[in-house]
Amino acid sequence: MTDNEVTESEGDKYTEIKMGAGWYLTITLTSSEKYDNEYIEIAKERSGNKRSRFNLNPKYTRKLGETLVKFANDNKLP
Repeated sequence: MTDNEVTESEGDKYTEIKMGAGWYLTITLTSSEKYDNEYIEIAKERSGNKRSRFNLNPKYTRKLGETLVKFANDNKLP
């Protein structure tokens, strides 16, 4: 696997993490016109095609990040 690189664009509304074999983990703050609310979309993407999408209520974003860091620390992950 290659070194992970984090790229930000479009202000703070888009971030991508480079993974191996041309895959990116994308994190996007977007809004739903149908329901008139914002959400976080986390997706695995390659060549512009999104796979494995997950939508997250923004109020849980910080808790998810803190939990991921704790999980990595507890399991001695890099």
